[in-house]
Amino acid sequence: MTEPRVRRAIVDDAGAIAVVHHAAWVKTYSDLLPADHWESDTVAHRTERWHDRLSGDASGRPLVAVVDGQVVGFAKSGATRGKDGIPAVRGYELWSLYVLPEHHGAGVGALLIDAALPAQRSAELWVAEANPRARRFYEKHGFVVDGARFTDDLEIVEIRMVRGR
Repeated sequence: MTEPRVRRAIVDDAGAIAVVHHAAWVKTYSDLLPADHWESDTVAHRTERWHDRLSGDASGRPLVAVVDGQVVGFAKSGATRGKDGIPAVRGYELWSLYVLPEHHGAGVGALLIDAALPAQRSAELWVAEANPRARRFYEKHGFVVDGARFTDDLEIVEIRMVRGR
């Protein structure tokens, strides 16, 4: 297996990103979501959505981690969006970071977060409260829980983590 490398996503990555996104969601959220959620949340549906997202401005595309020619993870960051009336506390946000479960612990996530959010960058992110693995990962990268909470439209409680000032 070659070392992972990071590059900007291209339109042709839509299906591979959808596989990563879906696999990570199944691994992380299967116990938190009703079984019927997965009837509409499919790889095909996510592929369509990612194709649409990737067809726009290239500067807004996520970063992908590639190992042996296969997309194994992705990350997206940008200006802070805020959540349901909760004001942003940092100017930059990690919007998403997902890695295929079989690549957890192999440095792919660290490579992506370092590319999406250089260590000196002040930032915030939202993470499922019931996802201790992700919370530990973000803590390892300098983030701390700041007390803000939000329940999303799927009834998943998210907490905000921040880094820097």
